[in-house]
Amino acid sequence: MHIASLALIALVAVEHLYFLVLEMFLWTTPFGLRTFGNTQQKADESAVLAKNQGLYNGFLAAGLIWSIAASDPHEAFHLRLFFLGCVVVAGVYGGATVDRKIMLLQAMPAAIGVALVVLAGQ
Repeated sequence: MHIASLALIALVAVEHLYFLVLEMFLWTTPFGLRTFGNTQQKADESAVLAKNQGLYNGFLAAGLIWSIAASDPHEAFHLRLFFLGCVVVAGVYGGATVDRKIMLLQAMPAAIGVALVVLAGQ
């Protein structure tokens, strides 16, 4: 159970690093336009906001990576729950306000991660 929880936390972290790259660097490129269904004009107008959003995704990824690397089991447990919980909240909010797919792609893996961390007890 512990290995499964770490693997899922790593997957969620990688997912958020991917979001960082998409939002900070690829937002106005053809790939970014297709991914988010934006027009060039809309992407250009919202690029600064997307970069800010990407930065926050990077912070979530950093926290998740920190939770994996933490050597104190008690500290690691709490870091994992905190950062996975942040991802769940962000995913539920994004799913409710932007696109329901966000709940499946972002909130669901993190929620499963929370369950695995709790079940593993670490």
